[in-house]
Amino acid sequence: MISTYLSFVICGDLYAVNVAKVLEVLQEEHITAVPNSPAYIRGIINFRGDVVPVFETRVRFNLPDRNTGDAYNIIVLDVSEGADMFRLGAVVDKVKDVISINDDDIKPVPAMSKEFNTDFLQGIYKLQSEFIMLLNVEKVFSGTELKAIQETNSIKDLITNL
Repeated sequence: MISTYLSFVICGDLYAVNVAKVLEVLQEEHITAVPNSPAYIRGIINFRGDVVPVFETRVRFNLPDRNTGDAYNIIVLDVSEGADMFRLGAVVDKVKDVISINDDDIKPVPAMSKEFNTDFLQGIYKLQSEFIMLLNVEKVFSGTELKAIQETNSIKDLITNL
């Protein structure tokens, strides 16, 4: 079966997410900081009238910080945890292409060590001389983290009731 992915760059490396999870790609949208939120939550944005939490992929993936003033995109995603649906934004350096990948060409993630959790990777795809890490967005966050995001989403009620 052939699946379609949106590819993007984080810290010079290629990643991709299934387009079925992607709602929109935003250009350098203003992000409002939320006090006392987890370090990987950069803040919130207004997306089609909804308050959406935005996470910083570099922090979540333990990569070097983004320089102030660097260009970025926000990929707005729908993520499900059981019966619950969460909408969130992911800050990436740059969106590349929409690509089609034959599922048979996706390689498993090699075992690294017990301490290194690769559950959030669906697999790896080799495109010419580059590897693309295929993300499983449902596993990028743990249940506790999704609950924290859901609590950040409850800020919407506070803002709309002001």
